Amino acid sequence: MDIHINFWAVLLAAAAYFLIGWLWYSALFGKMFMKLTGMDKLSKREKEKMMKAAMPSFGMAFAASLLTAYCLAHSVVSGASFYHVSGAPAGLMAGFWTWLGFLVTTHLNAVLWDRQPLKLYFLHMGYYLVSFLVMGMILALMP
Repeated sequence: MDIHINFWAVLLAAAAYFLIGWLWYSALFGKMFMKLTGMDKLSKREKEKMMKAAMPSFGMAFAASLLTAYCLAHSVVSGASFYHVSGAPAGLMAGFWTWLGFLVTTHLNAVLWDRQPLKLYFLHMGYYLVSFLVMGMILALMP
């Protein structure tokens, strides 16, 4: 089976994933995220120091989002031919089933074993659901 991956679509999907994350954890749910992670108790100076230290991580995070988009692109293409669907439905199916089967299940371990608050788990899962659906759509609509 010959799989064609549109690398421009992968780049756009990765950028969307990154942008959604920025919006999700700042403007939309930033206060909730800060509270659930205990960052709301940090002083202004500690927060600034933490942000400065995190700056190099943004490059690594974008590289990870490229890999995520590339792998999801394979699911979109494979799923489209397997289920005989294309376009938006193929992208939504790939995004949803990848989210449900791999993210919802594996991230539950943080709640079960690392004592992560359930609200934080749902906050993360909401982000992943939205971003995987958007990435799936981008990848399916730009074959």
